[in-house]
Amino acid sequence: MQKSIFVSPDTHDELRYRNENGREFLETDKGERFGFSEGFPDLTYPKKLEDKAVNIRQIYNDASDIYDQFLHQTFKTHNEDENTARNYIVDKLNLKSDSKVLEIACGTGRDSELIASRLGECSQFVMVDITPAMMKKCRERLSANDIDKVFCIANAGYLPFPDNYFDAVYCFAAVGVFPDIKKSIAEMTRVTRRGGKIVFADESMPLWLRDTYFCKVLANTNPKVLWDVPLKDLPVSARNVTVQWIIGGIFYLIDFEVGDGEPVGNFDYKVEGPLRGGTLRTRYEGRLEGVTKEAKDLVYQAAKSKGQTIHDWLDAVVKEAAKKDLR
Repeated sequence: MQKSIFVSPDTHDELRYRNENGREFLETDKGERFGFSEGFPDLTYPKKLEDKAVNIRQIYNDASDIYDQFLHQTFKTHNEDENTARNYIVDKLNLKSDSKVLEIACGTGRDSELIASRLGECSQFVMVDITPAMMKKCRERLSANDIDKVFCIANAGYLPFPDNYFDAVYCFAAVGVFPDIKKSIAEMTRVTRRGGKIVFADESMPLWLRDTYFCKVLANTNPKVLWDVPLKDLPVSARNVTVQWIIGGIFYLIDFEVGDGEPVGNFDYKVEGPLRGGTLRTRYEGRLEGVTKEAKDLVYQAAKSKGQTIHDWLDAVVKEAAKKDLR
């Protein structure tokens, strides 16, 4: 069986190409199979999508033939040059000629074309969308570019790629319609190497503009501008996060580097100062049950009389008393 870059979107087991009676599919060693749709590997999961994902797929399948005809109006409304605005977002990926890049919800390939133009022969560009009809448009748009291109049908919440595989992940104007935004961003993070970049943008009117005439006019036609910015859905491993508003100030743009777990602080140096003392860690991990205000005042007075910090005085007294009682 021929190896692929794909893994099962459920188990993350390696998928290999197989051909049986003239029918091509992808299969894991445990027998989990995925077929093809419109010539693309179809790795959507679960195979019976939830209603929101089904509706989104249907909407964009129906709109695929006319989608590009009207999309420019978003930029026209805000007096923006579409090519300049899109390139500004792509810049955040910090691409190199040999980067491995994943674009989620690539649509008809308007951003894909810009990303591909920055990549060289040693790169790999993977494009994912949930809608086969949109993917066909994207494939046609990039047909003249001879870099290593991979297309597949998949949903953002279950990406069919190995851990730490990509240098950069990109998604423009789709995060807001993902059924599970937090899980989708977690998946973007999982498939990106440490130090790699994740960049995504979508509509969301900033809070300070929501009572303006400007907002009311736009929201009347497009309620999406009132959706929230998914800051609460970012992973704890996000580093060097930036958030800004672009394209008329109604699209948020988030980019961050992928770190390793939650941040690590220097919690063990002795905190300078004449009163409390201790370290940041002992102040958190060494908390005891509250005492009366009278006892607290006495502790302050006793520590001061000894020329000690409260931490040093308490640590010695509590240890001595506890050892005595335990004996």
